[in-house]
Amino acid sequence: MKASIFIKPGEVRIEDRPKPEIQKPTDAIIKIVRASVCGSDLWWFRGISQRDSGTPTGHEGIGIVESVGSEVTNVKPGDFVIAPFTHGCGHCAACKAGFDGNCLNRETGNINGYQAQYLRFVNANWALVKIPGQPSDYTPEMLNSFVTLSDVMATGYHAAATAEVKPGDTVAVMGDGAVGLCGVISAKLRGAKRIIAMSRHEDRQKLAREFGATDVVPERGDEAVKHVMELTGAGVDAVLECVGTEQSVDTATKIVRPGAIIGRVGIPQKPDMNTNQLFYNNTGLRGGIASVTTYDRAELLQAVLDGKINPGKVFTKQFTLDQIQDAYDAMDQRQAIKSLLVVDDQA
Repeated sequence: MKASIFIKPGEVRIEDRPKPEIQKPTDAIIKIVRASVCGSDLWWFRGISQRDSGTPTGHEGIGIVESVGSEVTNVKPGDFVIAPFTHGCGHCAACKAGFDGNCLNRETGNINGYQAQYLRFVNANWALVKIPGQPSDYTPEMLNSFVTLSDVMATGYHAAATAEVKPGDTVAVMGDGAVGLCGVISAKLRGAKRIIAMSRHEDRQKLAREFGATDVVPERGDEAVKHVMELTGAGVDAVLECVGTEQSVDTATKIVRPGAIIGRVGIPQKPDMNTNQLFYNNTGLRGGIASVTTYDRAELLQAVLDGKINPGKVFTKQFTLDQIQDAYDAMDQRQAIKSLLVVDDQA
């Protein structure tokens, strides 16, 4: 089968790899229909974080179940599914508490490889999310939105949920990538009255407003803090931190009113942080790895099916699997907000 493989920073390549097989009774083999490149993939693509050469890439996708292990009864061959990157088991303490992103039975090692024709999916019985019907029943736009439910839409929602965004709130969203834009969608979905998008890129500002942002703050650092305070007076009720840099986290701590909560989903790029500001302002800091299966089942899949949200608009360029290098380059060079990969053009 064709599979995307990491070669070195700045280079990915399609190689012929063995088609995956069932290894455990809890596995499923998925024929990938659509996949995508995630902003977090750029950390190792740019050489900022480490990744072993020769490893398969990708952790977002949708597809058709081809085969299942003997303990998988909730899905069957032929089912159309979202393949969450979290692979939660559904029965450990973390999954039962609604935090399948922290599943205690998550398989160790590399379980990526979504940017390929086939995927071995672990913990398939609970983690896979069935989509009614087949890919041919949906428009390309709907298929794009389903892809976001494997990661970025659920991650943006996790920021809003952990920040406890509620009706009437004023919310700031740090980051204008796909996760941040999905954070705007999530804040609106949860009833926020005012949503401030922290963005300095015109195309992303436009999409943020389409998704529900009421204000845009293009500045960074102290100037951004000043602008938000001018807009709100006392600061925002919640911050969705979708970047992970030291500056983004620092700004988030300075634009909240006393007692507010920061929902943090940006992958931390610094091992430590000064928490004194949190203490003196009674600020809560929560967040982490998204609970993808939990959120998809509880709200997000139905919201897409009902047309309430259209997160697939974050895909601004489309590629085939053979164009994997171009897909990464487009995001790396900010030519695309998010790159879609059409793996099976018959679906």
